[in-house]
Amino acid sequence: MDGVSADGTRALSVIGFIGSVFSPWYAWSGRRDPANHCCINVVTYGPGGRFTMTDRGRDALRQSRNSLQVGPSRMQWQSGALVIDVNEISSLPLVSRVRGQIRLTPSAVTEVEATLTPDGGHIWRPFAPSARIEVDLSQGHSWSGHGYFDANFGTAALEADFKRWTWGRYPRGHGGTTCFYDGLRADGSTLALGVDFAADGSAQESTPPPLSPLARTGWQVSRETRCDAGARPRQTKALLDAPFYSRSLVQTQIEGETVCGVHEALDLGRFRSPVVKAMLAVRVPRRAKWP
Repeated sequence: MDGVSADGTRALSVIGFIGSVFSPWYAWSGRRDPANHCCINVVTYGPGGRFTMTDRGRDALRQSRNSLQVGPSRMQWQSGALVIDVNEISSLPLVSRVRGQIRLTPSAVTEVEATLTPDGGHIWRPFAPSARIEVDLSQGHSWSGHGYFDANFGTAALEADFKRWTWGRYPRGHGGTTCFYDGLRADGSTLALGVDFAADGSAQESTPPPLSPLARTGWQVSRETRCDAGARPRQTKALLDAPFYSRSLVQTQIEGETVCGVHEALDLGRFRSPVVKAMLAVRVPRRAKWP
């Protein structure tokens, strides 16, 4: 899930992993035991921003129909809202405790499920494309704004089936959200998906506008997003710039409407690199035991 403050100065992302796909420890283990590599990854952006991503063992994992707990942090559904209680320690170089609560209230929960590969090995489930988010975390992150909640499921490593992908979610003036998923699969085929979500959760697959390039990141990750012909998208705020991954706020144009939302780009060729995995180990500590 992610959220952006109403004034656009702050943002966050939270990902609950069972089988932490971006953890070098999970890759080095041979990905044989997903439950032994779990994590609640919390990242805040803007003044006082922090990055937390601790790879934990199976003793830290607790699941029920309505909740996921990994070590000291938990996300659970309560009275129609997704409530996330955060208690993590941020990575180098700004090591500090990140604590507080996030509450995401969807305008509706969708029934959409999309396969990202022909064999159905990777699935995208956009549970709540339009939501209200309230954030009360340490380091001064107390704000509200627009939120989003989805999930991805896979039976194979991302780098086994994809070379790269980009994704974006753009809130619309009618209260809904438009999402784009584009990718180059390992077999050379392409993924090109556009979905328009209404505020009531109804969804309609749409023909996406043309792909338009964005400037490369500081790590030279290539990026693109969908944009009306004759217009040009632009980054309005850099959020996360990693050797294989980028997250940013991007302004684009859809059906004549100027919109701003969260955009991600993922280079799986870079992620395969042993050097990149060694770099990740510095940012992603491993804590195998939990009392």
